[in-house]
Amino acid sequence: MELGALKPVLAGLALPPVSLLVLALLGLVLAWFNRKRSGLALATVSVLLLAVLSCHGTAVWLARAALPQFAPLNLADLKARKVQAIVILGGDVLPAAPEYGRSQPAAATAARLRYGAWLARQSGLPLAFTGGLGWAAHGSQKESEAEVAARSLQQDYGLALRWSESQSRDTAGNARLLAPLLRQGGVQRIALVTHAWHMPRAVLAFEQAGLAVTPAPTGYVLPAQSELLEWLPSAQGLQASRQVLREWLALALGRFLPA
Repeated sequence: MELGALKPVLAGLALPPVSLLVLALLGLVLAWFNRKRSGLALATVSVLLLAVLSCHGTAVWLARAALPQFAPLNLADLKARKVQAIVILGGDVLPAAPEYGRSQPAAATAARLRYGAWLARQSGLPLAFTGGLGWAAHGSQKESEAEVAARSLQQDYGLALRWSESQSRDTAGNARLLAPLLRQGGVQRIALVTHAWHMPRAVLAFEQAGLAVTPAPTGYVLPAQSELLEWLPSAQGLQASRQVLREWLALALGRFLPA
């Protein structure tokens, strides 16, 4: 097994809900072995934390407090900063989509493709996409994210990719493998399309690869429902909190580990 394949496993263990469920189970075990007060306290705190992190309002607060912030792209900045290409980062695929009969972009990838296509039409800039088979990809996934994205862009938006990178497996690989392709085409300044919660790590990776980056974030973690519903635990709230915590953890570890 490649070392990178452990990354999604370790992240799954470190992040909620698994980490908090393990702590709650540990608390129950302690209570069983005559440490009732401390064991029940640990289990209770773990469950309460899981409930809090399952609120979408918590995810909104975490996104603002724990991650660097990027404003929405002003189209005028594309000309002012002499951007030469729009780069879209992959965000996973659905390896099986029976209704279509072949792989399709997952929700994150579809959102990035839509925004990248809109930017391309508004600016006339060429498109690049980067994404292969992620470390967490299902064994049935045969097509790379780049292959699926190219087909989707052509079918849904009538646009073609000028650069396509299909071997990378994570954000660092996206930057490392796409940057040489762009430089061969004379591109040094890019607009980078990915989710707002993923943008801090993505910008860092592409700048380290030697490119000048103009962030073009999409998919902000913002209030989406009534205030009451924002503070009721939900699967969507937990997923959003988990995404933000994953990026915060990756940025923190990146300060101590090589890229």
